[in-house]
Amino acid sequence: MFSCSSWWVGHRVGRSLVLDNRWKDKSVLALTITPGVANSLEVREVPAPSPEEGEVLVDALSVGLCGTDVEIVAGEFGAAPPGQDYLVLGHENLGRVAEAPAGSSLVAGDLVVGIVRRPDPVPCGACAAGEWDMCLNGRYTERGIKELDGFARQQWRADPEALVKLEPGLERVGVLLEPATVVAKAWEQIERIGRRAYFEPRTVAVTGAGPVGLLAALIGIQRGLEVHVYDLVTDGPKPALVRDLGAAYHTDSLQDSQVRPDVIIECTGVAPVILEAITGGGQNAITCLTGISGVGRKTPIDLGDLNRTAVLQNEVIFGTVNANKRHYTAAGAALAAADTSWLERLITRRVSIDNFRDAFDQQDDDVKVVLDFPEVQS
Repeated sequence: MFSCSSWWVGHRVGRSLVLDNRWKDKSVLALTITPGVANSLEVREVPAPSPEEGEVLVDALSVGLCGTDVEIVAGEFGAAPPGQDYLVLGHENLGRVAEAPAGSSLVAGDLVVGIVRRPDPVPCGACAAGEWDMCLNGRYTERGIKELDGFARQQWRADPEALVKLEPGLERVGVLLEPATVVAKAWEQIERIGRRAYFEPRTVAVTGAGPVGLLAALIGIQRGLEVHVYDLVTDGPKPALVRDLGAAYHTDSLQDSQVRPDVIIECTGVAPVILEAITGGGQNAITCLTGISGVGRKTPIDLGDLNRTAVLQNEVIFGTVNANKRHYTAAGAALAAADTSWLERLITRRVSIDNFRDAFDQQDDDVKVVLDFPEVQS
């Protein structure tokens, strides 16, 4: 392991970025894996971020962990940058600007989040239109996931347009922005689909009370809707988090609860739950799938009945993943409008980067686990 005094080698300065070669002789410590190799997680020295990676230098504050990170650590997913045999982990992120170019609207000390997905180099029509979350050819890159180093390192860089500035009051919870973008995008698409006809939703069902499900419920409450959240656990933080939002918490199934929602947001990726979600809506229901399922298991289904119900009830079922910049902006507004103390309770464990292995040791009461970095002293 290492001490906090050895962790940080950089310092923050309040001046415009000078693109010189001083970074070449420096290194930073980063949390890395070898793609495709299970349990290769380690902290290692890597070269300091090059100015070619972006004009803004950022000191890392936090990275959040999710199922994608677990899959990458297990060797099931992830791709290193070209010419590199390791990948710096971390896509859920929060940092503080150390250096920024003049005229960028960012200054040293600003709280920022880096956008995960970057457009493909061609680019395709969607990426060219700024809709890189809907990339058509799969040549996008993703920080900490696909061919771009992530944010779990002392310092990282990005261009100003790949950063979202947050309000200072979100310092303890801003790391939730990236998962919040998933449901900000989901709600945007639900609204767009709803405009196909008369749309006045009153009731929302959210399956799964993990971070994404809880944030989906939060936005539903902010929209003035009646929200029902479904999960299996009967104790721990989840029931109270849901009820303190003003939503209803269910441990029975959607079908058994007899709730007929106008909108369903599925956040588990569990096949039987997905099946119930896509068959449990009311007339003209819209069902959004955000959870990613494992493959290889078969779930019995009467496809004819599913088709008949969907057609006769004018239902829409769609999937969504990732987000573009306007979704980050919308998610930032949702976090800023939320009760910060409630958001802090959603982060159930904060682990120092010194003890990074503990963060991957799942505990029964975990909702969101966050790795914290010691902040650079001025």
